[in-house]
Amino acid sequence: TGKRYSADGTSASAVREADMKQEQVQIFTRRISQCNRSGLIVIMYDIFFACLSEAREAYEKEAWEEYKEALRKAQRVLDELISALDFSYDLARDLYQIYVFCRDRLAIALYKRNNEETDTAERLMRKLYDGFEHAAEQDQSKPLMSNTQQVYAGYTYGRGELVETCQDSDTSRGFFA
Repeated sequence: TGKRYSADGTSASAVREADMKQEQVQIFTRRISQCNRSGLIVIMYDIFFACLSEAREAYEKEAWEEYKEALRKAQRVLDELISALDFSYDLARDLYQIYVFCRDRLAIALYKRNNEETDTAERLMRKLYDGFEHAAEQDQSKPLMSNTQQVYAGYTYGRGELVETCQDSDTSRGFFA
């Protein structure tokens, strides 16, 4: 029945959670460095869903500060999606209304500690996600970031584990003085 703790008094499960979150950040960072404009929108949706997942976990543990922080992160993702809209297209107005509605649902969930509102926002965003994911698959434009490392992943020399290799095509990726 005893919990394991690290030298600084942190529980082993908290350390694992922090490692998982750090690994997730690294995965998102790597994806962002390799994606094009429509791929970036898909990644933002993935980050939104990850934030909602964190909020659900915190809700189940009744860790209210973590719950609030996760929902606030999800709201910030919605704010980024709103700021990325190009209002010269009619579709942007519709997306704006949906994003604001979802952001409001998250605010209500935050205030009432009610996951039903979070579920409503997620259902709407999942429907949009499918469309953006399909559009991103069709987009053949160049990546937004240039001069980044290429990452190759596959089952190579690691027995039963994914091995990633980074290769620099150009060794001068920094600033010249």
